[in-house]
Amino acid sequence: MDKEETKVQNVAYIRVSTLEQNTESQFEILEPYKIDKYFEEKVSGKNTDRPKLLEMIDYVRNGDTVYVKDFSRLARSTKDLLWIIEKLEEKGVKLISHKENFDTSTPAGKLMVTMLGAIYEFERANLLERQKDGIAVAKKEGKYKGRKKIDKPANWHEVYSDWSCRKITAKKACELLKLKTNTFYNFVKEEREVA
Repeated sequence: MDKEETKVQNVAYIRVSTLEQNTESQFEILEPYKIDKYFEEKVSGKNTDRPKLLEMIDYVRNGDTVYVKDFSRLARSTKDLLWIIEKLEEKGVKLISHKENFDTSTPAGKLMVTMLGAIYEFERANLLERQKDGIAVAKKEGKYKGRKKIDKPANWHEVYSDWSCRKITAKKACELLKLKTNTFYNFVKEEREVA
């Protein structure tokens, strides 16, 4: 194998949200890190579905280091940032953020990743709690109807009978009834409770 191929690399990820924005300042900030390869894109950071980000994650190898100006270039949410860090760690790649003075290979960096994970869990628990509270209030006020009830299809009894007699599979029954598997089995449960 070529020595150049096995050489560990310093890789930079640079992002701005719009085509009008300039990436020069990010290049200047990251230049002292002796970057071997740059991945640059002008797209929103609202999720991780970004061509150059995914290309960069695919490109890096064990021992490489990814540099960013700051976390906001990499991700807009704690969840996405943790996902990216996890993907890099799985490949043995460390992440360094210039602004936050963050390095995933150091004890302080590992501690910060743990704290980010705890913050994400806290945010998620709070969101679910708010949703639960909102539903409770809506129910009290008679505004929450829950999921719309699905009626049994007109051909339900015929198909159910064939399925019960093992003439057709559950998959076939779902196709004939145009139902999802879980809905089909919910109806089956209802039938058995009535019987």
